[in-house]
Amino acid sequence: MSNVFDRYAPFVQDFIYQNGWESLRAIQVAAGEAIFNTQDNVLLTASTASGKTEAAFFPILTLFSEDKPSSVGAIYIGPLKALINDQFQRLNSLCEEADIPVWHWHGDVSQSHKARMLRRPSGILQITPESLEAMLLRKHAQISRLFCDLRFIVIDEVHSLMRGDRGGQTLCLIERLCRLAGVNPRRIGLSATIGDPKTTGEFLSSGTGRGVVIPQIEQKGTRWRISMEHFFVQGLQASDGKEVDAQPALDAATYDAPQNADPGIGYIFEHTRGKKCLVFVNSREECEAVTTTLRQYCEARHEPDRFLIHHGNLSASYRETAEEAMKDDALLQTTVTTATLELGIDIGRLERAFQIDAPFMVSSFLQRLGRTGRRDQPPEMWFVMREDMPEVRAMLPTTVPWKLLQGIALVQLYLEERWVEPPKLDRLPFSLLYHQTMSTLASCGELTPAQLAERVLTLSFFHRISKDDYRELLRHLIETEQIQRTDEGGLIVGLAGERVINSFKFFAVFQESEEYTVRCGSQELGTIVMPPPVGEKIALAGHVWIVEEIDHKRRLLYCEQVKGKVPAYFGECPGDIHTKVLERMRSVLLEQKSYPYLMRNAVARLEHARMTARNSGAATRPLVCLGGNMWCLFPWLGTYAFFAMERFLKRRCGEQLGLSALDSSRPYFIQFKMKVDPQTFFAVLREEIEKPIDPMELVYPGEVPIFEKYDEYVPQSLVRKGFAYGILDIDGMRTRIRSWKPEDFIAE
Repeated sequence: MSNVFDRYAPFVQDFIYQNGWESLRAIQVAAGEAIFNTQDNVLLTASTASGKTEAAFFPILTLFSEDKPSSVGAIYIGPLKALINDQFQRLNSLCEEADIPVWHWHGDVSQSHKARMLRRPSGILQITPESLEAMLLRKHAQISRLFCDLRFIVIDEVHSLMRGDRGGQTLCLIERLCRLAGVNPRRIGLSATIGDPKTTGEFLSSGTGRGVVIPQIEQKGTRWRISMEHFFVQGLQASDGKEVDAQPALDAATYDAPQNADPGIGYIFEHTRGKKCLVFVNSREECEAVTTTLRQYCEARHEPDRFLIHHGNLSASYRETAEEAMKDDALLQTTVTTATLELGIDIGRLERAFQIDAPFMVSSFLQRLGRTGRRDQPPEMWFVMREDMPEVRAMLPTTVPWKLLQGIALVQLYLEERWVEPPKLDRLPFSLLYHQTMSTLASCGELTPAQLAERVLTLSFFHRISKDDYRELLRHLIETEQIQRTDEGGLIVGLAGERVINSFKFFAVFQESEEYTVRCGSQELGTIVMPPPVGEKIALAGHVWIVEEIDHKRRLLYCEQVKGKVPAYFGECPGDIHTKVLERMRSVLLEQKSYPYLMRNAVARLEHARMTARNSGAATRPLVCLGGNMWCLFPWLGTYAFFAMERFLKRRCGEQLGLSALDSSRPYFIQFKMKVDPQTFFAVLREEIEKPIDPMELVYPGEVPIFEKYDEYVPQSLVRKGFAYGILDIDGMRTRIRSWKPEDFIAE
């Protein structure tokens, strides 16, 4: 340890003394040894607030002080503006003494600050993937001058870039920049929540020709303070009138809410008073609704408003106001937020985090929990699970408290196995391929088809894209005037492509919240964000509607009214809930153990759910009769394998089984009518699953499942192929069907 400390530059040692650190943390020793003693890439994984950023930058700054780079020497890529603003403040004070400039660069940074960096490229540049894309496009000719001596690229919260196009974009940008500048910098990835460090390390090192060091850090045990309570939105609660062996009853004040108020929100209102807290929700719409309701409580009680809001669609001034207020320890305010405050920003002495309903992933739960418990306090999270009281005549699957089960499963998977979702890197990213093709062409000017293919297809993220698929994409882009052939046979950006590229929204590959107007016949119902595919359902104006047609160009959605209920997480279709989470949810129903963090209502609600599952066989048998010829399948599969199961039933087995009225609540259950008995159902599925399955068979005729931002510019055949081969988890579905036994389908 002392060797690493002794190797640090004097100004780094002084910084450590000034902060009263008595010893280096294990992560800092490991990072120092890897960066000082090897030329490899480095992946640093350790718990939130363990000092990963300093661990990476102490040795980098030491090396820079000994041999100053002649250009920008290190790029720090952060997924959020808030995180970059926070790290800018932290790094600036450290670097001032060494005369190593720190620049930050994103949409909210002044032009004068950016101009100074362009005049004097040096030190450390902190930037978002989107701003790096803009820089490569607009400052193409200056890239080699700005980065000719680039030595390190630090990617913060690397796990957040591993599950979609944004991570692929980041990797493509790094490779494009390094080629233009003629450099091969070392890459350093930082994360608190990685499920498969080896795969992540390989992803991080793609195309560098370097090895990767992944230090094994001994994590000392951390105490958590976790509670989980359940509320029906109206009416009696699950524990009312029952003897429940659980945590002490809540204060009566918890339920002293305005008339017809949601008691779950009242619970949050009471238990944030006089404290600094975060309230996490799973969507922007819910963020707005919860904040509004909490402010109504303030008004009803004649209390000053103490609630702030933070999500990605707010203006910079609103977001930064909330960030500054949270950093001020004297202000006891609570911020309602989406994932925008989930990642590494240090927001001061937070006392408590609330989570409304379950997040989708263990990694999200850990990140959100990790926002609290800094400065030697244990992390603390209160889950608040809310659902409508099931109707007396409701069918079995809608009476299961899915969010409660999901929350318990996420917590237990980490407590029992330290399990976190592995990265998903095997998709066919055609939307990103379009984006990087247009960006490359716009920045380089005219290129022959061969030159364009050489620049784009050799980017390591596109290793699964064939030359034939790329030719098909280019032909389509020429036909649609996204790109244009010159008289000399070269390719340039076309008229339609110019309109896309010239929008400031081009730099981001994630979906902005585009609003779609929803219509039924001539009636306008309102607007929604992120329409689901045709054939799926939405909730609007107090009813449920099935989507009949989507006009993406005019942002119109046509639908018909149907009966039923849509789970609150709908619209997050591409957000994968892993099969392991569903399997653990099933175990929660089967086992009789109690969980010490469950409060009274949650204990009572779980007991009732377990009793219902026992009586109906829902947790022990895959197929349960709901009465007559109505059946319910519980596959206990994650989102992408569930997608495959729905389609397999309809496309391969539907006719033989006489299936009709198939209705899914993804990824929990599938309801349908059928004309055969359970044994025949099982026999048909087992027979069909052993036959070869072409994934393209499972895409509905005429369906173009647009999920990613630029899918609308991609040939429909490639969108269908990307969905079939990159999204549908046929192997996961096949494994599940093979695991079923004939006796599972004999009614008890």
